Amino acid sequence: MDVLRGHHELARRAWPGAAVAIGNFDGVHAGHRALITRARTLADAHGVKALALTFDPHPSELLSPHTAPAKLTSLERRLELMAAAGLDAVLVEPFTRELAALPPDAFIDRVVIGGLGARAIVVGYDFCYGAGRAGTPEALRAHGGRLGVEVAIVDPVEVGAEVASSTKVRGYLRAGDLAGAERLLGRRWDVDGVVVHGAKRGRAIGVPTANISPTSDLPVAPGIYAVTLSVEGGPPLPAVASLGTNPTFVDGGRLVLEVHVLDWEGDLYDRQVRTTFVAWLRPEQKFTSIEALIAQIQRDIADARPLLR
Repeated sequence: MDVLRGHHELARRAWPGAAVAIGNFDGVHAGHRALITRARTLADAHGVKALALTFDPHPSELLSPHTAPAKLTSLERRLELMAAAGLDAVLVEPFTRELAALPPDAFIDRVVIGGLGARAIVVGYDFCYGAGRAGTPEALRAHGGRLGVEVAIVDPVEVGAEVASSTKVRGYLRAGDLAGAERLLGRRWDVDGVVVHGAKRGRAIGVPTANISPTSDLPVAPGIYAVTLSVEGGPPLPAVASLGTNPTFVDGGRLVLEVHVLDWEGDLYDRQVRTTFVAWLRPEQKFTSIEALIAQIQRDIADARPLLR
């Protein structure tokens, strides 16, 4: 899959045009995949590329940073998932104040039709665009009709009786409800990161852990989880993760993701890893002694094993 950085890059290419799905695609959940599937179908019908237009940073990070939601996926993971969904290309458009200030029709004319050569445009039922988010799906359909560009509006995608949305996925993760998030995502939630040096407390008590610096946000409840850890694209290894502040050792510590891989020894420092969250085990707690902590960790490992087979 081609990754294009800004619509101006296409001026230097021989480009056949595209069916363009537009959105933030955070999490690439069931609703997002429905947009991509529709774009794939229209691209094949028009003999053009299936392309998704997404933005970096997320518009809310620029326009309302204090209320911007935590991201479900890094940009790199988002692109990986979008490629797996069947796209030919993704345009990552830098989201700037100048772009945000474009009137709705100007955004479509300059970026989507003029820049990408859109023969068809696919958006969700709740899509808004242009300055002040004034553009609506129906306005886009009317504008496209005047220009001879097909516009498809995708209805809400329900999983069970629930509409898939990034907001709902975040809600499930904040509640520690991994099964709810998995239903809407169509996969288990994961986070990528790099193993860095930590306080080495786990090694001192006989339970070595990989201290992971995540490459994206952690919109999931603190606690103890059954997880798997994949090292640089390798197979998933059964593990237990602690996402918390280590209250037994420090007061008011920062949030840290630590992973103990079961029945495994080795050096993971500076290696790229993916932590996939499988099941919630318990909330984080402060213990009165190191011995009590070690005993609970052993119970956590025992509880995690049958969940990771």
